[in-house]
Amino acid sequence: MPIRTEILPSFYQDSVVLMRTASQVRTRPGVREAAAFMGTPSNHDLLEQIGLATPESKAAQPNDLILAVDAENEAAAAAALAAAKDLLAQRRRATESTAEVRPRTLESALRRLPNANLAAVSVPGGYAKFEAMKAIRRGLHVFLFSDNVPLQDEIDLKAEAITRGVLCMGPDCGTAYLNGIGVGFANVAPRGRVGCVAAAGTGLQAVVSRVASLGEGISHGIGVGGRDVSEEVGGMMTVFALEALADDQSTEAIVIISKPPHTTVLPRLEAAVAKIRKPVVACVLGAKAPAESAAMWVDTLDAAADAVVAVLAKRNPVRRTFSHPSEIR
Repeated sequence: MPIRTEILPSFYQDSVVLMRTASQVRTRPGVREAAAFMGTPSNHDLLEQIGLATPESKAAQPNDLILAVDAENEAAAAAALAAAKDLLAQRRRATESTAEVRPRTLESALRRLPNANLAAVSVPGGYAKFEAMKAIRRGLHVFLFSDNVPLQDEIDLKAEAITRGVLCMGPDCGTAYLNGIGVGFANVAPRGRVGCVAAAGTGLQAVVSRVASLGEGISHGIGVGGRDVSEEVGGMMTVFALEALADDQSTEAIVIISKPPHTTVLPRLEAAVAKIRKPVVACVLGAKAPAESAAMWVDTLDAAADAVVAVLAKRNPVRRTFSHPSEIR
């Protein structure tokens, strides 16, 4: 059962490209599993979890690309690694051969799109603050896809964004919806009356999909990054996003999707919710609901979607409890 690894030094690629590459390599004959990750700490952990970590992969730095393959034999592993490199090379050649002149700086991009109000930033984490701060100071909302961003950089970016009245979504923000349009890893969903603030991209996708299946739609889904409700960040962007949705005329009800906030952050979130004159549903997975709250607390992502759709339909949400798999529909 050979597991083979190849490191491409200083070869940064964003997660979308790497996921597509790994997916294509998995379809090759004799390949049991394949991964293409940048060498960030979180990605090293993922390689350990899926059983593809090797001494070579563990030496990779955040800007190094790790290609890892679990194959039936040496020949299949070698062919899979060669195929992965070829796919990446094909993408580079296609990008370089296009007749379209691609902007290389924020300034040149804005000259081509002077009315743009959103910048997507996907660079190695150590450089993310520099690029994102430029966009924020130009009055752009930022979708910060980069991971491995230092905590203090996140705090500085969000403080600056709030000062300038724009969103800083992330870092490590994989999903958002703005004016009903999906950004990043987003499911196609109808535009509607539900606004979401989410510290979990997969949680946001689950709620949006369930809301759509129930006949409603999304006004905005604002990702804030998983660390936003930590003690250090203090829920800055969550509170700012809640205030924005409270003022948004297209949003009639709000869903909060989060892991448990730090004990110092929860009162700030509760105070923000108390000021909102719209229904708010809180799905804070793993947290205990406060004794008193202006929000309707639920225990699951499906329940959050069910509750907000019921509220908009002016009917009481039906709480479901599952004691047997046959009851799950």
